[in-house]
Amino acid sequence: MPGNREFQAVFESLRDILKKYEPRLVVLHDKPGNYYLNTPFCEKFKKEICFGAVGIKKNYVSYYFMPIYGCPEMVRGLSPELKARMQGKGCFNFKEVDRELFKELAQLTKAGFDRFKKAGFIETEKKSGRQTD
Repeated sequence: MPGNREFQAVFESLRDILKKYEPRLVVLHDKPGNYYLNTPFCEKFKKEICFGAVGIKKNYVSYYFMPIYGCPEMVRGLSPELKARMQGKGCFNFKEVDRELFKELAQLTKAGFDRFKKAGFIETEKKSGRQTD
């Protein structure tokens, strides 16, 4: 993990967006520079599905957000500034804390959580899930 303090602050801020969903999701990884949340076991796909993750990379911190893959129309409402941070379909890269963009990302994350719940990927009540690391 790079010694860049700014990257650590970005990582912690982005992880905090996802952490609020821990009670309903399954933590796959929670270690320095790597945080990963799955849905509980999804009957439709016969496995857990990645919901989101945050990772410190060499040149930026990445926020992976999988609901966009199933609901690509969610991208239409994003600000040009947040869209500019996108790499691929569901990855956003940051080099510094940007409170306004993180606020927008938190709203997107809530909308994605609600969509996953409505689609049945997240149960009304969390079933027991595994936690590693």
